[in-house]
Amino acid sequence: MRRPPALPNQPGPPFNAPAARRLRAALGMGPQHVAHDLRASYGLPYATPDLVLAWERGTVIPSSPELTALAGVLWCAPGELIDRPRTLREHRIACGLAPEDVALAVGLDLLGYLAMEEDEDWQGTERQSTALADMLSLSLPDYVTVTGKEERLAELLRNAVTTRWQAYVRQVGKVVPLDKRLIEDALRGLHEEYQGQMTATLAWGDIPTTDSAEDKGRNFLTGIVAHFWNRIEDKRS
Repeated sequence: MRRPPALPNQPGPPFNAPAARRLRAALGMGPQHVAHDLRASYGLPYATPDLVLAWERGTVIPSSPELTALAGVLWCAPGELIDRPRTLREHRIACGLAPEDVALAVGLDLLGYLAMEEDEDWQGTERQSTALADMLSLSLPDYVTVTGKEERLAELLRNAVTTRWQAYVRQVGKVVPLDKRLIEDALRGLHEEYQGQMTATLAWGDIPTTDSAEDKGRNFLTGIVAHFWNRIEDKRS
């Protein structure tokens, strides 16, 4: 029996192929054993050793139901077979939850919740967002990403490091619920780092390296959100 094609609006989560291979080997199972259990216990009649190997090589990505079944066979949580989740659907799958469970927990009707998953556009209230973060055990960076606030945060951070960072403390605080002093320290440090890179080549004789400095500046702005979270983590530790 052939494997059914994946639905266009139901892409598989970011699969961690090496983890699947490692977990299977740790259980002393061959691809044929995994395929047999997928057929016998999880209702995947098309599962073959070749399909299992294709998953482990990364040439085929398992769908969400297939990943859940594979996790059952390998005696692991679905999250152990997923690379770092980013979308709402990926976080839900990583937690091994059905959409009905999440919708009920956050107080949304199922169709409305599924539409938000499909569109990757969270529209929940503040209370529902808090319930979602608790249900999916979201870190603050993941919460910002899942609720669609990451691009707004990136825009504010880029403005802060290229102009006067003090003017953006309150606005950043509206996006990320952090202590004001923590935000101030992070923005000040990011501003100093960026400005230091951009002015390093203005001294006499440094003109040949200007392009390199500009490249570093662009790269810094591209990864500004990651730089922000790193500084927050450093301040907290």
